[in-house]
Amino acid sequence: MFTGLVMGLGRVAAMDARGDETRFRIQALFDLDNIVIGESIAVNGACLTVETAKDREFTAYASAETLSKSGLGKLKPGSQVNLERALALGDRLGGHLVSGHVDCLAAVESVTRLGQSVRYKITFPEEFSPFVVPKGSVALDGVSLTVNDCGDGFLTVNVIPSTQGATTIAAWKPGVSLNMETDMLGKYVLRMLGPWQEAKAGKASKITEGFLKQHGF
Repeated sequence: MFTGLVMGLGRVAAMDARGDETRFRIQALFDLDNIVIGESIAVNGACLTVETAKDREFTAYASAETLSKSGLGKLKPGSQVNLERALALGDRLGGHLVSGHVDCLAAVESVTRLGQSVRYKITFPEEFSPFVVPKGSVALDGVSLTVNDCGDGFLTVNVIPSTQGATTIAAWKPGVSLNMETDMLGKYVLRMLGPWQEAKAGKASKITEGFLKQHGF
């Protein structure tokens, strides 16, 4: 479990691609000490397991499933990545709950400067639109951001200078692919309500105020 608050930047030191799988060697560009074999580290928002560790470097394996759902396969030696260690019980939850399981690839459509901040319009597959709400949370390349506006297949976020300087966001430009994880709580709520939704189109939903009270909402 993560928060989407990036600890610092890392650099892809080496990649060993074998078929549909890749083993990465990542070098942290900040004080990332006492890396433990077996711990989880989010690399651009994708949860990877540390296989070996030495000083500020670690290796991690990405399966075909991970590569198919994320943009990790597009990385190359020298690429910079966002790094975050897994959340420990008792830590401050400054961002939002992030699982490190990427839902889909999104893309930067436009970049607009607004004073010192920057607004990004992001597009993504429309099937994930129900999980994105205004003023809700989204993780893009592992960065917890607040959704300003959204609609079918798009959202906008406003990024402040400190976030741009501490992450890979400063390099975002139109056409750049991003790992996107939608809000975890929204997924569970929608799944829980699913069995009570009308199966056939055109019928009124059974979700009423009385229904919600009856089922403890």
